[in-house]
Order: sequence, then C-alpha cells, then structure tokens
Amino acid sequence: MDFALTDEQRSIVEVTRSFVERELLPHEEEVERTGTVRRELIAQIRAKALATGLYAANMPEEVGGAGLDAVTLVLFEKELGRASYALHYTGVVRPSNILLAGTPAQRERYLLPCVRGERTDCLAMTEPGAGSDMRAILTRAVRDSAGDAGGWTIRGTKHFISHADEADFVILLARTGEDDAGRPTMSTFLVDLDTPGLHVHEGYRNVSHRGYTNSILEFDDVRVPVDALLGEEGMGLELAGEWLGSTRLSVAATCLGRAERALTLSTAHAATREQFGQTIGRFQGVGFKLADMATELRAAELLTLYAAWKLDQGTAGDSDIAMAKLKATEMLAMVSDEAIQIHGGMGLMDELPLERIWRDARIERIWDGTSEIQRHIIARSMLRPLGG
Repeated sequence: MDFALTDEQRSIVEVTRSFVERELLPHEEEVERTGTVRRELIAQIRAKALATGLYAANMPEEVGGAGLDAVTLVLFEKELGRASYALHYTGVVRPSNILLAGTPAQRERYLLPCVRGERTDCLAMTEPGAGSDMRAILTRAVRDSAGDAGGWTIRGTKHFISHADEADFVILLARTGEDDAGRPTMSTFLVDLDTPGLHVHEGYRNVSHRGYTNSILEFDDVRVPVDALLGEEGMGLELAGEWLGSTRLSVAATCLGRAERALTLSTAHAATREQFGQTIGRFQGVGFKLADMATELRAAELLTLYAAWKLDQGTAGDSDIAMAKLKATEMLAMVSDEAIQIHGGMGLMDELPLERIWRDARIERIWDGTSEIQRHIIARSMLRPLGG
C-alpha cells in the first residue's frame, strides 16, 4: 500500500492549513470568551473560504463542489479540525450530502444554493425520546387526503439540532407509516425554516464546542407540498444511514487534527520545561505519555484513512467507518487528558487551547453515534456472517 500523498493532496493540506492559521485560529479566543461566532465573522470566513475554493469541498464537481475523494477529504477535515469547531463548521461549510438524493428541482432550490454559499441546511433527526434508536422517532408526517396532488402535515419536536438558528431550511426525518412487520417507516423532507407553524427555540448550553449552537424545533401542524419529500417515501432511514456514514468519518478526521495540535504542544512543552535539573521529557513518566499519545494518534489516523480508502474503492462497510469513529474519538479523549497532565496546572488555564480541546473532546463519543453504537455495529458485522 502506498502511503505517500499525491501532489494535489499535499497542496490541499498546505492551503487548508494556511487558511486555518490565518483565518480561524486568530478568532478562537473571542469565540471561547463570548460563546458565539459573530454573524459578520461567519460571513467573512465564508467569503474567504469561497474565494480559496474550500467551501463545499465535500460536494462533487458536477454540482460545483471540489469533488474530493474520501481520502483527500479526510486530510482536508483533519486540517480544519485543528481549529475551533464552531469556526470551521459555520465558516467553511460542507453541505449535507443527503441533498444529492434530491430531484433536479430540489437541487436547484436547496443543494446548489448551499454549494454557492447562498443557503445553509440543518439536519433534524434527534428527539427528546429518540437518539440512537431512530425508529423511536415520534415526529410524524401525514399525507393529505388529496394524495399526490396534496402535501404533508408535520407535527412533532426535534432537539439538539445544530445551527438551526442560522439555517435556511431543515432536512427532517419523520415517521410516515409502518412496514409489513409493523415497524415504523421514516421519510425525509425539506422544510424551509420560515414555513408557518415551524418554531425555532434556543437549545441547551453545553460544555463542548462553545459557539456551536443547538436548537429545539417545534413542528406545529406544518404543511409542506408533496415535492418536499426527499428521496422515496419510507426510505428515510437509508438516506440517514448514508449521511451518518460520511459524517462519522468527518468526526474521526477532525479529532485527528485536534489531537495532533495537543500532542505538538505537549512535545514542545516536555522538551523545554525543566524540573529537578532536566527537561521533563527525560522523565519516563512524561516521555512514556508522549509515546503512548503518538502511537494512539497514528493508529487512529491509519484506521480513518483506511476507511476512507475503502470508501473510494467502493468496499467500505459500516464497521470500517465505525472503527475509525470509535478509535479517533476515544483517542482524542486520552490525548487531550494526557496533554493537560503533562502541562500541569497551566494545561487547565485558558491561555492554552488544551482545556478547550479537552472539553470539546467529550461530545465526540456521543454525537453521530455513541461509542457504544459503534461497538454494536462492529460486533454485529463480525457475528452476522456466522449466524450470531
């Protein structure tokens, strides 16, 4: 296997790293202090990302995106991951790839404006009573009696919806029926945020990713036309599964970037900080920590790149992506914690980004599928061929 980067990949890494250092890192302190990303700052970063060619890099070339393959996209996401999540998520937008399932008319109204930076989406799946178990979703879309000539009426509540307060439309997963076994079936809808009956409420404050907002969406008999249906009726879970696969790999990649930043700071500190007449890196208690951090980071990176490579080959299974997400998120928790231990008391001070990286790491093992769900996916893939 060839581990060398192509000239194009090296160029993308260099351009992205330069963008992060120039346009994102200088604003981290402000975001941490205020807990928000100013709208004018978002607009500024988006304009520069568009001009640099980094905006909508996850989208194929035929719709105006960069057309990056999965391996290159991981390298790109890793570099973005070095910065505050709120800054790179809201500024260097990667529209949801679930929009690629849309009709030509839906692409014109929703997908293409997102690629051009004119509109933004948010995805609404999670509910107060439905997290990992998406079949427990209660939000319901009922088809009007007019059938294909009518539309749908939606009622229910979603929460933990990222940046719904800034989005233009929502990609909604709702219950629309039952299969032959009596299990609920789901469908996906495109709903403009200004649709009557759709209310956006302020979400929860959390310890991770300051400035990265979440909202509660209330659908109070929201009426949408028949062409609001994205994909086939009853196939919402399949579309959601496709979306989650790509975002889980993105989560893994951004974790690599933050872990690398924490390890770089820790190595420099261990090489210069002196105690008892020598640099602390010479003590096994610190040196071994660095060795373990570097080894875990490299293992997570290889698993993530391997999953991306299999995606490019068309051979990736759910377990490949689950392994990458599981390893990278748990690795980041370990690396960020050890980085603070190496720095001692200063590691917990906000003069350094380590306490933020440590706080932000906690959510990665929960969203886009908990570590327990990833382990379930991996174990299931091992047992199913044997009838277990």
